[in-house]
Amino acid sequence: MGRVAYEASECLCRAVRLIVESCPHLFSHIDLDRVYCVSSRGASTLAVARVYGLGGPWRAVGFKPSYLIEAVSEGFSRLTPRGRVEVLAHELLHIPSTFSGALRPHGRLVNEKRVREIIKCLESKGALRGVEKALKRCP
Repeated sequence: MGRVAYEASECLCRAVRLIVESCPHLFSHIDLDRVYCVSSRGASTLAVARVYGLGGPWRAVGFKPSYLIEAVSEGFSRLTPRGRVEVLAHELLHIPSTFSGALRPHGRLVNEKRVREIIKCLESKGALRGVEKALKRCP
C-alpha cells in the first residue's frame, strides 16, 4: 500500500466542538484549542477513527498536552450519520479528565454504554442532527 495522506478536517473539528459544548457535564475537561482533527486516506487499518495523545516527553520541550483525532476515510465515509457520531463520541471518551496527553483504555470509562449516554445527551439538547450534518460533510 502507498503512503498515507493526511488532511486537516474542519468538519470533524466542528462536530467535536458541537459534542463537547452540548455535553459539558461529560467533557468539561476537554480544551478544544488543543484538539486537532484530520482525515486520512490510504491507511492500512481496520479502524474507522483513532485518537492520539501528545504528552509525556513533548511537554519537556514546551508542548502542552494535545490530542489529534483521525477519521480514516475508507471506513468512516461508509458509516451512517449516526454511526459517525457514535465513533467520534467513542474517540472523545479516550481523552482522560486530566487532559494530560495520555489515553484512557477501553473498559469502565470507554464503552458502548458511555457512547449511548453521549448520544442521549446530544438528543436531549437538540444537537444530534447538527453533529450529523457537520460529519456528513467529512470525506
